[in-house]
Amino acid sequence: MDLDDLHIFRSVVREGGVTRAASLLNRVPSNVTTRIKQFEERLGVALFRREGRSLTLTEAGRTLLGHAETLLQLADLAERDLRGGGVRGVLRLGSLESAAGARLPPILSAFHTRYPDVTIELQTGTTRAMLHQLGRHEVEAAFVSEPFERGTLSSVPAFDEELVLITAKTAEGSAAEGSAAEGSAADESAMTRTVVAFPHGCSYRQRLFEWLAAEGRSPERILDMSSYHAIVACVAAGTGAAVVPAEVLDHAVLGTAVARHALPIHLRLNRTHLVWSGEASPALRSLMGLLPRVEEQEVADTSRHCLSTRSTGP
Repeated sequence: MDLDDLHIFRSVVREGGVTRAASLLNRVPSNVTTRIKQFEERLGVALFRREGRSLTLTEAGRTLLGHAETLLQLADLAERDLRGGGVRGVLRLGSLESAAGARLPPILSAFHTRYPDVTIELQTGTTRAMLHQLGRHEVEAAFVSEPFERGTLSSVPAFDEELVLITAKTAEGSAAEGSAAEGSAADESAMTRTVVAFPHGCSYRQRLFEWLAAEGRSPERILDMSSYHAIVACVAAGTGAAVVPAEVLDHAVLGTAVARHALPIHLRLNRTHLVWSGEASPALRSLMGLLPRVEEQEVADTSRHCLSTRSTGP
């Protein structure tokens, strides 16, 4: 199996079509099309399903993509070892929006400084979406939150998030803040009337619904949103209630426009993991080396919480 064929095949998949892949590879589209057809003939299987002008991977194509990623990474690693070069290439990551917006920026900044020859491509989505992309080899690794099915995936703990329930502020403002377990009638009404959350596949949404079910409650309506900014804005406007990481709320534009309520202890802390399949590339191993140890993060988060408490106290 020729590595050049694998490289062309992977480029067509990544770029979403022959024309863009040809531009990336500095080839004419007809050459790329011919190479793909010849590759399929040698393998005896169709790698793409052609639907008009679009291409989608067949089951055989998805299987080959996983092997192609592994073989091309090994070839790059062998070349780097022989040349004595440093970490380089492309690291494709998936992440929860909460981690991408609040936790990853300082880590990615430090990574860029240390490894300038590595290009990071970051996609965001729910835990379910990230695991789906990982299974299809569209990303090399992903930051996902509990609960999730590990299966054969490798993982390391990355961050511990404190989850809080948010509702619209009452006329008394921050005086309404407190424990969700002992919330006001208005707070309970907000939780049972409308829940604002990410679509299905979000771990925090699952946590909230499990809690409500255990309490014998269920929301009348669910409003799906695709970003935390939209979720916080809707809650601030009185639409309903939501569960969000406290770290995200600290960075949100309208973070002070909502009332925070502590969740029951068994729901309050939620761990984010970095997960990957197969052998980790040198770039991924280098990124893992920059992740904070969870116990160190817990101390830092506790310190920030204490400072925040003192700054808002009487």
